[in-house]
Amino acid sequence: MNKTTLYIVGTPIGNLEDLSPRAARVLRGVAVVAAEDTRVARRLLNSLPDSPARPRPRLVSFHGHNWQERLDTVLQALESGDVALVSDAGMPGISDPGRELVAAAAARGIRVEAVPGPSAVTAALAVSGLPADAFQFLGFLPRRRRERRERLREAAASPLTQALFEAPHRLRATLEDIALVFGERPIAVCRELTKLYEEVFRGTASGALEHFDAPRGEFTLVIAGAAPEAPAQADANTDGSIRRFLLERRAAGVRARDAVAEASATLDAPRNRVYQIWLEIRD
Repeated sequence: MNKTTLYIVGTPIGNLEDLSPRAARVLRGVAVVAAEDTRVARRLLNSLPDSPARPRPRLVSFHGHNWQERLDTVLQALESGDVALVSDAGMPGISDPGRELVAAAAARGIRVEAVPGPSAVTAALAVSGLPADAFQFLGFLPRRRRERRERLREAAASPLTQALFEAPHRLRATLEDIALVFGERPIAVCRELTKLYEEVFRGTASGALEHFDAPRGEFTLVIAGAAPEAPAQADANTDGSIRRFLLERRAAGVRARDAVAEASATLDAPRNRVYQIWLEIRD
């Protein structure tokens, strides 16, 4: 087995004081740091005290768009010295690049060691006030509305608490879809965790829409899982989702045939039931 080590290092998601002493020691001691953004990594390294015994590590860019061309470079570096993999914030490989490097290094017999650190997912779950003994992480949702709603509809049926990331410019669109699919289910919207302007909104998706009228910063959302329902209650909730969907499409000027077809496909509902609800709305 190769005697060098690939360290997967968790870095602060905001507050630099959250960097662990072990992570600082590893980052000072490796030969190379493979970083999602070398500018962010350089600021982090510059915040560490210099070690007279060792020179500063060499920074290599390694992210979701260049990992294929940089993979051999990092593996070659591991032939002669230790390498640390870092993302912009949190644990590499969790909605960030890194999985491919870990797999390739392990296949070559290189030791892979995790240096745990801050995580926006677990931090958001901890402050949400929602059950976190089991949860499902959705990462970033699809950008296209239809695909996003399908993903949310699948998640809404699960009894597990749901956690996901969202960018500020897509937050309101995602909250609209959550309100449509999840209804008035409890939600926590966490903004800028561990940073100066940290904020946690607890309520419903519709309430969050009113609160975040001009979203800024990084967001992690936590949504309550589905409660066990009697069949009659489940049917009523399904009809409510269909009604909200159709009202939205009607307000957008969509024709009856197209609105019914879209609701049936998106919500996985019988077409004749969807059409019946459309007639109720129209009348």
